[in-house]
Amino acid sequence: MTDDPLTDAGKPARVAISRLKLANFRNYESLSLRLAPSHVVLTGENGAGKTNLLEAVSFLSPGRGLRRAAYADVTRSNAPDGFAIHASIEAPEGSVDVGTGLAGNAPGDTARRVRINGVTAATADELLEYSRILWLVPAMDGLFTGPAADRRRFLDRMVLAIDPAHGKRVLDYEKAMRSRNRLLTEERSNDAWLDAIETPLAELGIAIAAARAELMRLINGMIERLPDDSPFPKADCLLEGELEQRVGIEAATDVEETFRRALHDGRSRDRAAGRTLDGPHRSDLLVRHRPKAMPAELCSTGEQKALLIGLILSHARLTGELAGMAPILLLDEIAAHLDEGRRAALFDIVEELGGQAFMTGTDKALFKSLEGRAQFFDVSRGEVRAV
Repeated sequence: MTDDPLTDAGKPARVAISRLKLANFRNYESLSLRLAPSHVVLTGENGAGKTNLLEAVSFLSPGRGLRRAAYADVTRSNAPDGFAIHASIEAPEGSVDVGTGLAGNAPGDTARRVRINGVTAATADELLEYSRILWLVPAMDGLFTGPAADRRRFLDRMVLAIDPAHGKRVLDYEKAMRSRNRLLTEERSNDAWLDAIETPLAELGIAIAAARAELMRLINGMIERLPDDSPFPKADCLLEGELEQRVGIEAATDVEETFRRALHDGRSRDRAAGRTLDGPHRSDLLVRHRPKAMPAELCSTGEQKALLIGLILSHARLTGELAGMAPILLLDEIAAHLDEGRRAALFDIVEELGGQAFMTGTDKALFKSLEGRAQFFDVSRGEVRAV
């Protein structure tokens, strides 16, 4: 038995990007990097393009990447064609070539295409067969104090990492909800049309609520396994939402029927409001700092950051166990606000998770404890140089 996570029984397989190529992506006209299977540290001044590289890697998963930018907006200014990202991923079943972007699309076509080993994928969800990519970026520092919509989005990405079908559920639900809202505003709409929309809306709503509730059960179980003296405090996570609360204690068919009736009975109210007021799109994720017995939003900025890091690491551990492959982590400016002891502890935990991590910072010295365990690059004005 070796210590390699690829071969150790019971450990998630290591997944790593071995080559990354960009064309007309953000400030990169052209870039080609060969990467070792170790971690990757990107250092350089603010605005040099470090986060742009992480964003490119995040496009190797479903969705709009870690910035949630419109695809047309990530194309380099004045580029004659759309952006393109190509990567070779060392996955459990071998090397996989992945390509994605807008390059080659017809004029006006802003849909992102995904190709896997040269074959066009039906949906970006197929990327989840080869890697799971998680991230923590400075924009998430206000997660606990910001709007509930940000926490729902964070929650749904956590679910997606362990349940690849969840993304389509959420998109289908949002599409059905928009159709219902539109019907409510039309004077000629009738009950039969609304019935036809509300039945699948209820089915999708319950499926979303059930998937979220299961994620909460699993993530809380993972947090319970952590030592009490962990450098990142334990979190207690709770879903605030009627459907999420009920799916765990009532039969799903009963909850679905109750939700369908609520949609039917709430038509006049929703028509007056101009939107659907019941459903999982109104739910929230509540987090408490367990050692302090305090809601996360009332904690100090530093405590919130440590709490969020601990939650991300627990989710990464859970993803590796359930998916059978360690996730690739994108950690932007992760070390800047941690003391030396917590930085070293973070890097050890990242190493123990068994996957590849991309980390950025302005000062290489912050990552000195990763010497020998990471590949270091200097990023300057759209150029990347090994150091």
